[in-house]
Amino acid sequence: MLDQVTTKPLNNLGPIPMECDAPFLKISGELPRELNGTLYRNGPNPQFDAPGAHWFVGDGMLHAFHLENGRASYRNRWVRTPKWQAEHDAGRALFGGFGRKLPGTPADVTTDGGVANTNIIFHAGRLLALEEGHMPTEIEPGTLNRRGYCDYNGAIQGPFTAHPKIDPVTGELVFFGYNAAGPLTPTLSFGSVSSSGTVTRFDRFEAPYASMVHDFIVTENHMLFPILPITGSMERAMRGQAPYAWEPEKGGYVGVMKRNGTAKDIVWFRAETCYVFHVLNAWEEGNRIVADVLQYEEAPLFNHPDGSPTDPVKSRARYCRWTFDLSGNTDRFTQTYLDDLTGEFPCVDDRRAGFASAHGWYACANPDLPMFGALSGVVHVDGKGKRLANYLLPPGDTLSEPVFVERHKDAAEGDGWLLAVVWRARENRSDLAVFNAQDIESGPAALVHLGHRVPDGFHGNWVGAN
Repeated sequence: MLDQVTTKPLNNLGPIPMECDAPFLKISGELPRELNGTLYRNGPNPQFDAPGAHWFVGDGMLHAFHLENGRASYRNRWVRTPKWQAEHDAGRALFGGFGRKLPGTPADVTTDGGVANTNIIFHAGRLLALEEGHMPTEIEPGTLNRRGYCDYNGAIQGPFTAHPKIDPVTGELVFFGYNAAGPLTPTLSFGSVSSSGTVTRFDRFEAPYASMVHDFIVTENHMLFPILPITGSMERAMRGQAPYAWEPEKGGYVGVMKRNGTAKDIVWFRAETCYVFHVLNAWEEGNRIVADVLQYEEAPLFNHPDGSPTDPVKSRARYCRWTFDLSGNTDRFTQTYLDDLTGEFPCVDDRRAGFASAHGWYACANPDLPMFGALSGVVHVDGKGKRLANYLLPPGDTLSEPVFVERHKDAAEGDGWLLAVVWRARENRSDLAVFNAQDIESGPAALVHLGHRVPDGFHGNWVGAN
């Protein structure tokens, strides 16, 4: 969308049409010499316009900012999935999203491989591009070439979450997948991969209903599965309606299971109707589990089954604390908002993931601007949910999910930097901003300047050089 007067984009959602390499990027300020590695980011960047396609289903594009000894370079590449390759060869869109073929698409062309557009992680020597509908896609570091699917030698099958959790003590990767018995089914799978890359368990269970389960919760001894009412319906899909819709009357559930337990041991807690895309962190306190999340009263980006929109005032996320009593006295859990600021894309020092933490960060909106949905700042909070500091960009500029990088492996919790890609609206291009994580209020300590924009995406991670 363009402003008719200035011809400047009004947002940063649209795709960019090219792949490129920038070996030497201009830097304002000074990059910390300790920052040696690569920030990988992933997000939807459709190769071709497709009628009726949801933003969530655009082709994945990877963006890599490589930092080394005070210098910075950049590379971006589409993830060359079978869908991307088929459309590239045809020179046009073949699918309208969620597997729906457009007229004229050959019968032998499928989208079974997905779009690999949501996250990118490094575990057990593999760089994996993830999206929650399909298997992980292995990526070659540096070149960003696609190596193929990763099913751990056939040990897992079906969908794989875009938000697996890595245990900071054992190095184990814990994962789940929804729609595990087929599209729009209430079956979830779950499992774990050892630090050496071996699948150590894989199982399934039935949820109360088919739900879009974007993230889940892992603590030292437990896994929690939120089943919240962005519902999946094959009946709707067969009628040509939206396969996913907001149905608050279904209510909310969270299944709690011990990590060393089995699916039959799941205990279901009831929730006040809400939706959560992302978890900041969670930990255990005796007989309780505490989880900090970004909670919506009503889901954004999805309509009711009849096509009517959700309430935009309620469709904003706020920092919220969930508390579960495992003593068996109640099947309800408490949901307490800790801040009224609109926010999303939380992060924590990963060395404290699943354990009580003293620092967290998330992207926030500017409360003084009417565009409350545009993320244009960063918030720093303590372990009790208190806001320690926040930083706001110039009006119109927006930023991506912040990523924390520790100063070194033995540094105190929260001692390091916060990396975020910033869109400069007036110039229609992007910077990589490097904040001192303990002093975000002072603004970026360094900016890496890119000549083009990085579209708003979803998630990314830092992979150190060592």
